[in-house]
Amino acid sequence: MVLKIYKHLKQETMTTQEKQQIKEALAGYCQRIGTQEKAANTLKNVSVATVSRILKGELNAFKDEMFRNIANQIGFKSKNWVIVETTDFKIMTSILGDAQENALVMAITGEAGSGKSKAIEAYTESHANVFALSCSEYWNRKLFLQALLRTMGIDASGETVGDMVAEVIKALKRAESPMLILDEADKLSDQVLYFFITIYNELEDHCGILLAATDHLEKRIKRGLRLNKKGYKEIYSRIGRKFIKLNGSTKNDIKEICIANGVTDPATIRNIQDDSEGDLRRVRRRVHAENRKKINE
Repeated sequence: MVLKIYKHLKQETMTTQEKQQIKEALAGYCQRIGTQEKAANTLKNVSVATVSRILKGELNAFKDEMFRNIANQIGFKSKNWVIVETTDFKIMTSILGDAQENALVMAITGEAGSGKSKAIEAYTESHANVFALSCSEYWNRKLFLQALLRTMGIDASGETVGDMVAEVIKALKRAESPMLILDEADKLSDQVLYFFITIYNELEDHCGILLAATDHLEKRIKRGLRLNKKGYKEIYSRIGRKFIKLNGSTKNDIKEICIANGVTDPATIRNIQDDSEGDLRRVRRRVHAENRKKINE
């Protein structure tokens, strides 16, 4: 039964309004990347011609699967969840703006579920020349550079690691007030994290850089300092010898999120506040469950 329901959901026809929203998101994505061609280069199984035709409004020329493919890759989310500017969201936005405007290098830490990634997504969507990567544990040097260049709209097929480093530096030097964000930076291996030093050295006073992670990154760097591990003194120096810590979600933050997304009963809100332990992912699940409950009543 579950499999049948899943298949049914996957086969639902997209509405014209949903396609229009994806088209608008794609237009913003192209603007951030620089050109339609560069944007297409960052997307798998999406040609420049496809991007051009969709932006011209030819919404019925492609199957729903194409729109879903584009939406997933550009980070488009349905507008059924209202993002609330929590205390930490505002702090993150301020730090990102300061780093980009003044070409600063910073490291910020916060608990999982504190809203770091949402703030980064929102900032990236609304500012030009911001290149954000959500890092993965399995990345080696080559995979990291390929992902970074893809985010910049550059095809790195067949290039060596040295060539790719040169391409990254060249692209960032050409950009006006560029910003590089490495989200979940604590997942990067030492070999990949060393690229941070290279990029900083080449782009000091030109490119803002932000490392965002849980406090595991701070503990790792400080442990590396004690052990005199290669590169750790350089990394710590370049972030100003400081990790900026987020405060965590307040009860008022959670209350505002609940109300903005349709949960207004005071007792239910208190229950969500107590149950979530400040994790905004947990808050979203609880709000979703409460709204589903209202639909089924």
